[in-house]
Amino acid sequence: MRFILLAIASISLAQASATAQSIPAAIFTDPAPDGAHAAAMAVLHISSHGELINGVAYTPTGAGPHPALVICHGLPGNEKNLDLAQAARRAGWVAVTFNYRGSWGSPGVFRFAQNLEDADAVLAYLREPANAARLGVDTKRIALAGHSMGGWVTAHTAAHDRGLIGAVLISAADMGAMGGMPRERVVSEMADDKEALAGVTAETMADEVIANAKAFGFVNFVDGLTQTPLLVLSADDGLAPGTDALVKAIAAKGGKRVTPVHVATDHGWSDHRIFLESTIINWLAGLK
Repeated sequence: MRFILLAIASISLAQASATAQSIPAAIFTDPAPDGAHAAAMAVLHISSHGELINGVAYTPTGAGPHPALVICHGLPGNEKNLDLAQAARRAGWVAVTFNYRGSWGSPGVFRFAQNLEDADAVLAYLREPANAARLGVDTKRIALAGHSMGGWVTAHTAAHDRGLIGAVLISAADMGAMGGMPRERVVSEMADDKEALAGVTAETMADEVIANAKAFGFVNFVDGLTQTPLLVLSADDGLAPGTDALVKAIAAKGGKRVTPVHVATDHGWSDHRIFLESTIINWLAGLK
């Protein structure tokens, strides 16, 4: 019996060790101080179609240049994944978050189509030589991530931006599929998602996605994503069928660089935040 108990204890210890090894040090360890090149935070004002949208760059320790991860928030953006931004910084990445026009204090009015333009504007800003030098960004190593609606923004952007080294979709929402639902249901969905957004009502938001249902759909992004490294994270939030279909469509077109991960958690990954950060940080490490 003692031998059996010792064996069970050894197996349990081995399993615990394996689990611990899967969590990168950046999740729980601060980097060594660097007096000459300390970690910092920079407020950004990014020009996008006549407005200066607001953002934040979390810059890591070390001289750089560093790879960069741009994080696109969802609708309306209550979960901004700032814990992921901090973990990415500890892992040596410049982490950038931003707010679309008309959201969370960025000037202008909110429109879904404009979110796509704003993501392009942020990437152009980081690639501008003076900004890249100031923030320590390696312009050849920029990845994009997005949660929910931000995952839709990320898929759209990665489909046409060949300069990205990879893209992460976190519980991505197919806004085109939403536009195909009955208007009453779309209005109801939008009614709970318009706080901190300027110049919209649930009805105007619904009308925009309905009018653009075909153009906004994931199906339009498939061809452009066949060569892009993708990490596709889905949850038990009702959106997984959309990203499952996207993954299958990319594979059908010959794409072989997609890593799908499904977890039994909610839309915000509320009880799997460490898993979420670890999975993304480990995947990003393979792109560097």
